[in-house]
Amino acid sequence: MADIAIITGASSGIGRSFVKALLSSEDCPGKVWVVARRADRLEELAKSSDRIVPVVADLSTPEGINIVTAKVKDENASVRYLINSAGMGKRGRIADRPSKDISDVILLNCTALSVLTRDLLPYMSQGSRIINIGSTAAFMPQPDFAVYSASKSYVIFFGRALARELKNTGITVTTVCPGPVNTEFNSLATDGATSEFKGFRKFFVADADKLSKASLKAARRGRTLYVHGFSQKAFHLASKIIPAGLFLKILY
Repeated sequence: MADIAIITGASSGIGRSFVKALLSSEDCPGKVWVVARRADRLEELAKSSDRIVPVVADLSTPEGINIVTAKVKDENASVRYLINSAGMGKRGRIADRPSKDISDVILLNCTALSVLTRDLLPYMSQGSRIINIGSTAAFMPQPDFAVYSASKSYVIFFGRALARELKNTGITVTTVCPGPVNTEFNSLATDGATSEFKGFRKFFVADADKLSKASLKAARRGRTLYVHGFSQKAFHLASKIIPAGLFLKILY
C-alpha cells in the first residue's frame, strides 16, 4: 500500500506552493497527487519531480470527485495528507453576480471539500493529516464578498467538528486561515479587473510559500485552527470582541 498526499487546487496559488513545501519536507509521502482542472499546468508541474502524479478533475462536479476517489481505491493507496486547497471567490454585490457564480463558490468551497474529505476518510489512518484552506474573511461578514466569506465560515466549522469526530483515530484536521495572499486569486475574483488588493487589505498580503510551510508545521503540531500572520491573528481576536454590526459600520 503506497503512501500518498493529495493536494487539490494544485495548478496555481496556494495549492502549488503546498506541493513545493511538501516535496521538500522530511515527512513527504512517496507520491504527491496534484488535482486540478487544468491539465497543461499539472503536466508542467509534474516535470519538476518524478514524485508528482497529475490528476485532472473538476471537483465542483460529482464526476470530478469520483475521479480522485476511484483512483485511490484502484491503487489501494493510503492517504497521509489531504490538502483541500481548491477554492474560489467572486467579488461584487450578490444582486450583480450571475446565479452560477454563487452556486460555483458554494460547490467548490463547501460541497467538494466536504464530500472529497468524507470519501477519502476510509483510506486514512493514524498519522494522516487533513488540511483545509479557510480564510480570515470567515471571521466577519464581508459585503461584496458575501458568499465567499460565508463559505469559509463553513470550512472553519466543518473542520473543527470533524477534528472532534476524529479525535480518537489519530487523524488530525487543521483549518488554515490566511488573509490576502499573493496569488492569481484576486484577478479571478474580479473577472480580471485587477490583481491587486485594495483598501486596508493591500497592507497585509501574505506570501504563498511562507504560508504553506507554516501551515504544514501547524498541521504536524496537531493545530485545529491556524491563523497565519500577526495582523490576521489580531483581526481574529478583534472579531471575537467587536459585534458584527459595529464592524460593518466601521469598515463598510
